[in-house]
Amino acid sequence: MTRPEDVAHNRELWDQLSGMVSAADGLDRWHGDGIRWGLSGTPEAALRALGEVAGRTVVELGCGVAPLSAHLVRQGARVIAVDLSWAQLAAARGAQQAPPGGGGPAPRFPLVQADAEHLPLADRSADLVVSEHGVAAWCDPEAWVAQASRVLRRGGRLAFLTNSPLSAMCVPAQGGPAGDRLLRGPADLAEIRWPGGGVEHHPTHGAWIDVLAAHGLVVEALHELTGPGGSPTADAGPGVAADPGADAYGIADAAWAARWPVEDLWVARRP
Repeated sequence: MTRPEDVAHNRELWDQLSGMVSAADGLDRWHGDGIRWGLSGTPEAALRALGEVAGRTVVELGCGVAPLSAHLVRQGARVIAVDLSWAQLAAARGAQQAPPGGGGPAPRFPLVQADAEHLPLADRSADLVVSEHGVAAWCDPEAWVAQASRVLRRGGRLAFLTNSPLSAMCVPAQGGPAGDRLLRGPADLAEIRWPGGGVEHHPTHGAWIDVLAAHGLVVEALHELTGPGGSPTADAGPGVAADPGADAYGIADAAWAARWPVEDLWVARRP
């Protein structure tokens, strides 16, 4: 379980980042061409990580400004969007009230301020729990996965995007982007405290499998994503540490991201 002081620190960080870059980026993505994952911008249609969403109840954890939730609603899902940051949710509420460029009403869905380690949602209330760089890095894995499993119905799916362990091993102590040397080992990834940044968790693949299995979830897929990098398209992590105003999501630059997996998209199911 994440210490209360660390939860407060991370909330303050994302309230600050929302006003600097995150909200503007998220609002741009509200009106994009559908669901795209992370820095790579990989289309959901190419990965099929979410499955059929029309008519399903979906909970997004760490929604930020909630562009993913907006696209899910457009596809017919019933969505509850959860985030720790009041500032991020305020920006999401503003997007719901703003007329979209393409005409018609903006997608509306509940916005809930909560810590993903203590979800105020009923047991077995969701068909899909999803997070794109929302909780996997910022919450204790055991705690938030337990909550995701609790709210999932039998047969429900969990899909979450986070930094690859390799990228976390290669980010300098003062913050991103990742270099071409291993700077920390697997044991160092459980909790990383970035100077001037947040408190993060970047488990190895084996550790993720252990956590998911311990909470009754079966891994169906692991998509190791490469891509352009360098441009802020997701609430990503280690790059926040060095200088949030310069490159808030700088996990890796384009050359690094083209050569090695920069992000992992996990898909698991509750049998």
